[in-house]
Amino acid sequence: MISIIVPTYNERENLEELFERIAKALEGEEFEIIVVDDDSPDRTWERAEELAKKYPVKVIRRTNERGLSSAVIRGFKEAKGYIFVVMDADLQHPPEVIPELIEAIESGADIAIASRYVRGGKVENWYWWRKLISKGAIMIGRVALPKIRGIRDPVSGFFALRREVVEGVELNPIGFKILLEILIKGRYSKAVEIPFTFGLRSSGESKLSNKQILNYLRHLYRLMKWEGEIDRLVKFSVVGLSGVVVNEGSLLGFVEFLGWDKRIAVIPATELSILNNFVWNDLWTFKDLKRKPIHIRLLNFHLAALTGALVQWSIYLVLLYLGVNYLMANLFGIGASFIVRFLFNRNITWA
Repeated sequence: MISIIVPTYNERENLEELFERIAKALEGEEFEIIVVDDDSPDRTWERAEELAKKYPVKVIRRTNERGLSSAVIRGFKEAKGYIFVVMDADLQHPPEVIPELIEAIESGADIAIASRYVRGGKVENWYWWRKLISKGAIMIGRVALPKIRGIRDPVSGFFALRREVVEGVELNPIGFKILLEILIKGRYSKAVEIPFTFGLRSSGESKLSNKQILNYLRHLYRLMKWEGEIDRLVKFSVVGLSGVVVNEGSLLGFVEFLGWDKRIAVIPATELSILNNFVWNDLWTFKDLKRKPIHIRLLNFHLAALTGALVQWSIYLVLLYLGVNYLMANLFGIGASFIVRFLFNRNITWA
C-alpha cells in the first residue's frame, strides 16, 4: 500500500480535485490518503470526511496541535503503507508526479524528492523576492549541513520515502521543512531528485511568514547541534585562538631572541601558526573526516588561510574607504575571514 500524507489548513476548495487526480494517477495501485487537518476554520476536515465516501481517505482532525511538520509526523504514525508520499493540498504539487516518485523508490532509492531545482524542474509565477528567499534558504541549509550538500532542493514539501527511513527515528522539527529533518536524521543510503514544475496555488493562502523564516533558522541551528557542527565551530575557534598565541610567540622569539628583521620574521611566524592550526584541527576538530591524503588536506588548509586573508584584507579596505574606524574595520574583516576559513575547511579540506 502507498500512504499519501496531506497536511491541511483551510484547503477545503482543493480537496475534491486533489483526490480525483491522485486516484487517477494511482489507478491500479492500492493507496490511502491521510488528511491531517489542524481544525481549519473553513472546515476542511468536514469536506475530507464527505469525500471519504468516494475515495480511500482517513481524516485526522487535530484541535490541540498546530504545524505542518508535526502534522506529517502524525500522518506517518497513522499510515499503513510501505511507501509514504508527503504533499500539500494546494495543488502546487501535481499528483501526476507521484508515480515517478514511487518508481524511483521501487528502483532502489530510499527517498525520492520532487525537486524544483534540478534540470527539468521549475517554479511558475513566483515574485522575485519569493525566489530569493527559497534559494537563500537552500544555500544556507547546504552550507550549514554538509550532509545535504548534494541535494538541490532539500526544503521541498513534496517527496516519497520508504517506511524504514523514519520508522523508530525521533523527528522533532520546527516550522514546515520536515524533509530537512528527515535528510539529516533518517535511515537511508540513497536519495534521488525528480524534476517537477511547482505550479500556481489554486485557492487558499500561502503559509510562508516571517515566523516560518525564523523557525527555519532555528531548525537549522538545532540540526547543526544534532550533527555536531556547532561543536566543530567551537573547536575551530579554540584552535584559532591557539594559533594566535603561536603566531605572536614565534614572532616575539624570532625578533627578540634571534634578531631577525620584523618584516621577515612575520612570514615564518605565520606559517608556524598555520601548521599549528592544521595539526590540531586534523587531530581534534575534524578527526572523523580525514578522507583525503594528508598532503591534500594540508594544501587545502593553506588555501583556506589565503582565502580568509584576502577576504579580511578586502573587507578592511572597503570599510576604511566608507569611513569606518580602522580597528572596527579590521574586526569585521577578521569575523568574515573566520567564517570563510571554517566553511572552506569544512566543505573542502575535510569534506
